[in-house]
Amino acid sequence: MIKITKYGAIDIGSNAMRLLISNVVEQEGKEPQFNKSSLVRVPIRLGQDAFTVGEISEENIERMCDAMKAFNLLMKVHKVERYMAFATSAMREAYNGKEVVEIIKKRAGIKIEIIDGKKEAAIIASTDLHHLLKTDQTYLFVDVGGGSTEFTLFSNGKMVTSRSFKAGTVRLLNGMVHDVVWDEIEKWIKANTEEYEEVTLIGSGGNINKLFKMSGKQQEKPLSYIYINSQYAFLNSLTYDQRIAELGLNPDRADVIIPATRIYLNAMKWSGARQIYVPKIGLSDGIVKAMYYGKI
Repeated sequence: MIKITKYGAIDIGSNAMRLLISNVVEQEGKEPQFNKSSLVRVPIRLGQDAFTVGEISEENIERMCDAMKAFNLLMKVHKVERYMAFATSAMREAYNGKEVVEIIKKRAGIKIEIIDGKKEAAIIASTDLHHLLKTDQTYLFVDVGGGSTEFTLFSNGKMVTSRSFKAGTVRLLNGMVHDVVWDEIEKWIKANTEEYEEVTLIGSGGNINKLFKMSGKQQEKPLSYIYINSQYAFLNSLTYDQRIAELGLNPDRADVIIPATRIYLNAMKWSGARQIYVPKIGLSDGIVKAMYYGKI
């Protein structure tokens, strides 16, 4: 006999909002399977408001409410038994973030929790990383978002340390990440990785997933530093319009992919990593697993 439970996970990021609907399949004597049933991504760039003006605009509050009403209906149609909605960097920093949470709860019936960078990193790390982590190796896990980047160091299968920096793609696009932040990231990475002989990167986030897809590689294969570096140069050689027309990138992906690639490149350079693995994981996957295992 198998038992199927449907979970919903809503990730309200700085560049986009996502609803993941997942079927968790349980069978006696076997590990549970997490099967993606549906993933809906809505390009509402909250970071543009939060990081430049400090508040979520009226227009984006309306768009968020519409999106949340749609997400609520989709979960109803899919017969989702339990859901959780988490908001990250943009909502953390907008001074009307809590007010927006109340408006959405009232108008769309969705309860949202605003989480800090540490909790965000912990939820993402609670995904399928243990399948990837070889116990005798060291990994730097890098999750690049629109507002912040989370770095987590794993060694011998255990988490060593974690840190969130205000260096995300939307911030970088707006020229809001100063040299002092890059210096801090460089110092942190070097200080925490220098004692290890070899470090491998694990990348998470929509941009690295896109770069991986463009490489045509099989899921378990890593991307090299050389490949990421050449892609960075290639993407920079194209105009925004060319990246949409010739590479088929979404308009809200075609600009942020460049600053994201820069973050991964720097992380590889400063940790001495020659390779980056790109598992299909993110905050929404983490939310589903954390709910299932009773961690949230």
